[in-house]
Amino acid sequence: MTFQRARTEEQREIRRRAILDVASAMLVEMPVAAVTLNELSRRVGLAKPNVLRYFESREAVLLELLDRFLQEWLTELTGELAAGIDEDFSMSERAAAMAEILSRSLSGRMVLCELFGAQGSVLEHNVSVEVVARYKRASLDRLTTMTALLQKHLPELDENAALFSLQTLLMAGALSAYSTPPPSLQAAYEAEPDLKRFHLDPKDYLRQALTATLLGVLPRR
Repeated sequence: MTFQRARTEEQREIRRRAILDVASAMLVEMPVAAVTLNELSRRVGLAKPNVLRYFESREAVLLELLDRFLQEWLTELTGELAAGIDEDFSMSERAAAMAEILSRSLSGRMVLCELFGAQGSVLEHNVSVEVVARYKRASLDRLTTMTALLQKHLPELDENAALFSLQTLLMAGALSAYSTPPPSLQAAYEAEPDLKRFHLDPKDYLRQALTATLLGVLPRR
């Protein structure tokens, strides 16, 4: 991929999107920690200083991708919840269906989960106040969208909907660290099957955790 000098705002936006698209493709191939600015620059076909004209750091690129992936997920989740939760279900049935849908949906988007898991410890470092504040404002919008979506299908959550939304993302982010064991650990599991209890299946574990959380915040009859 090669570029001529971007001279218009439209050309600069095309360049930004190209950088994000290449970074997105890299995340399919490798973990977040392996995505470097040098490799990103090489794959985009720009010198590293030119990439830094559009994003101030590797972390700034990944934060923008995290917001993009979160928006895409919420759009898909809207349809998944509508198709999977009948308003005539009892409260407990709707809660169980919501936990199942959330866990299935998130476990199918492990890149999103991994980025969310790296947010506080990695992605929010090495960025300016302007960049991190812009990201946090966008995050508030996504949290508001998710909260309203969950309240629509489980209004009994009431004021706990925002907390449950945040807890869902935090748990998914934390779980991503266990989703793909490194080769040495995988070999240990194969050699000693009893150790596999430490290997957490993302979908099953997340479903159990979300169900337990919902049971804790929903009103008891």
